[in-house]
Amino acid sequence: MALDSERRRVPSDGPFFYGLIFIAGAYLLLILALLVADAQYVGLSDIGAALGDEDIQDSITLTLITCTVTAFLSVIVAVPTGYLLSRFRFPGKRLVDALLDIPILLPPLVIGLSLLILFHQVPIFGRSIEEWIATCFSWITAVRPDIRPGVTFKVPAVILAQFTVSCAFAVRTMKTTFDQIHPRHEHVALTLGCNRSQAFWLVLLPQAWRGIFTGGTLAWARALGEFGPILVFAGATRGKTEVLSTTVFLEINIGNLRGAVAVSLLMILLALAVILLVRVLGERTVLGGRTRSPGGSNHA
Repeated sequence: MALDSERRRVPSDGPFFYGLIFIAGAYLLLILALLVADAQYVGLSDIGAALGDEDIQDSITLTLITCTVTAFLSVIVAVPTGYLLSRFRFPGKRLVDALLDIPILLPPLVIGLSLLILFHQVPIFGRSIEEWIATCFSWITAVRPDIRPGVTFKVPAVILAQFTVSCAFAVRTMKTTFDQIHPRHEHVALTLGCNRSQAFWLVLLPQAWRGIFTGGTLAWARALGEFGPILVFAGATRGKTEVLSTTVFLEINIGNLRGAVAVSLLMILLALAVILLVRVLGERTVLGGRTRSPGGSNHA
């Protein structure tokens, strides 16, 4: 009887769960309100006019190209970097791990300014990096007089600005991916005659392909929304370095608010498509549907 009375005195969990739902729902409502406000402000005719604008069409093309190149480069760097951080111990590992988070934590404008300083104000044998690049690729001008080699305020600057930030997200994804794959599979491969390289290519990577896809997709989505570094390092020149994020900025500057909102909706749709693509794989995709418990056992 005493035990039954104690059980009856246990307070209900209802207020706790209602509080959680209220807080999460308030933030979700804010996000939905933003989307609804944008959708109500412009009509299909505004979106059609924006898509029919040649400048915006060029911006869309350049955005798709640069984001795809950035995602590819991010994966190339993130896979070995995440592997090193996940599988090896070395002096200064914590410092390296912290440095890789700098592009995520710093204000975007600082990244762009730092890139600008690096390429123009840091002398290497008496010349800046920008000058060395222009000299090394001066032959391009002989072939195409309309092209002046360089990085700053050109398409390569857009890619580099996107890559500097996006790659950090891909590295984090890949480190998590490799952390969740039990090293026992590689150890077995090593005992069967594989070296470390063969174990990496033949055993580890096939298990990590979903994480690689997720990391590349997140890098693509992050590159899509990049603005500050691009504006400072690449500029926002129409028809040359204009991507969708800077298109919104340019449209606002000329007073075309409806055009800016229409382009914003297009970016939202692209980002939503990328997010859904990642979600389709499931939150446990980095392991192909399996996670590893702290004790080392795998469970669905």
